[in-house]
Amino acid sequence: MARVKGGVRARKRHKKILKAAKGYRLTRSKLFKRAHEAVIRAGEHAYTGRKLKKRDFRKLWIIRLNAALQEHGIKYNRFINAMTKATIQLDRKVLSELAIKDPKAFKEVVNKVKSFSGKDTVSEK
Repeated sequence: MARVKGGVRARKRHKKILKAAKGYRLTRSKLFKRAHEAVIRAGEHAYTGRKLKKRDFRKLWIIRLNAALQEHGIKYNRFINAMTKATIQLDRKVLSELAIKDPKAFKEVVNKVKSFSGKDTVSEK
């Protein structure tokens, strides 16, 4: 049987990694071993970054909602609790967009939540 060498596969793999490392500085874009290390690490950071992005946006929506709700005299946590009890299923992203782009609609949602929950849940002390 003839001997099979892995040159074609290895070259393909190396080219793939070097292409992914294009634009990296110094040997990280030229040498396979350094490029491979850099690509692996970059992938880990990208994965972590995607998770952090979700967290950051949720924080932003909550901050925006809290600011918009202060104008109506409600705290964020009481509002969310009252929304759950009122079975209104709008998420934080939609609510923050409403607060920014359509304050009238947001005010209607707030009034609906206030009317449903009663004074003890939503009112400030």
